[in-house]
Amino acid sequence: MTRLDRHSHTALIRAPSNLGLRPLRPGHEPGTWRAPQVLSEAGLVEALEPVRVIDLTRPKYDPEVQPNTRLLNGQTMRDFNLLLADTVAEVAGAGQFPVVVGGDCSILLGALAGIRRSTALSLVHIDGHSDFRHPGNYDPSVLLGAVAGMDLALATGRGEPLMTEWPDAPAPLVPEEQVVQIGEREGRDADFAWPDVNKTAINRLDIFTLQELGVGAILMRTIETIEQKSRWPFWVHFDVDVLDQTVMPAVDTPGSPGVDPDHLVFLLRRLLADERCIGLTVTIFDPELDIDGSCARLIVSILRDTFRAQ
Repeated sequence: MTRLDRHSHTALIRAPSNLGLRPLRPGHEPGTWRAPQVLSEAGLVEALEPVRVIDLTRPKYDPEVQPNTRLLNGQTMRDFNLLLADTVAEVAGAGQFPVVVGGDCSILLGALAGIRRSTALSLVHIDGHSDFRHPGNYDPSVLLGAVAGMDLALATGRGEPLMTEWPDAPAPLVPEEQVVQIGEREGRDADFAWPDVNKTAINRLDIFTLQELGVGAILMRTIETIEQKSRWPFWVHFDVDVLDQTVMPAVDTPGSPGVDPDHLVFLLRRLLADERCIGLTVTIFDPELDIDGSCARLIVSILRDTFRAQ
């Protein structure tokens, strides 16, 4: 079947980063950097049929403290995201639709920074976690910050300037009232680590709200937030750990409950069909944890169905 005419000029950007993740054990290096390659081997390119494929060079992972930052791999991450921002800006400027496949979700910041150079924008953040760690809710003098758990906080202007301030991109990258967060599963726990996110203007539609109201109502509430700035484009971030761990165990922090794959396709297809949608990030798949390759095949299937003509 043909893909949506809306995305007949898709550009696939493969961003093999693991910089925002902590080692799972001493001496370990997170395996998310292999995701773009493994997903491509599982049929990603054929699923998207991009007009261009752009490969970014894998950055070097270093668990040691870097100068002038309390972020893990902070300086290296800054450089990689500046390169990604340049790439996304060039792709969007050429009238193409950037699909950035990582890698860990620190790449969201570079993607947003590239678009933010030319326009304000909203964000639909589909993730099993809030990713809202910032110096207001943890002590950076005790622990290096792992940006894969901080990307939404940084995108809304909370955290080190190293990852909140970008050339030619006004801060914050996205105002919190123009963010929709879908699928988070921990915010109602008594020991939730980042409870201050519940006091923000972010439109938080957690997995329990989705189960109660249904995916159609979640889509409507998402569009209502986007419509507050109806002339602004919006970016969609898809972190695969929003899926239930029974079907997506190949992530560093799997969990349940999760969004049903068919519901996810419904949501992604309708969001990406909106003419205001300006790009997509796909993150956090770790092939090292995908024993039989089924997780890679599921992600590719979701993206194939998302881009298929309706």
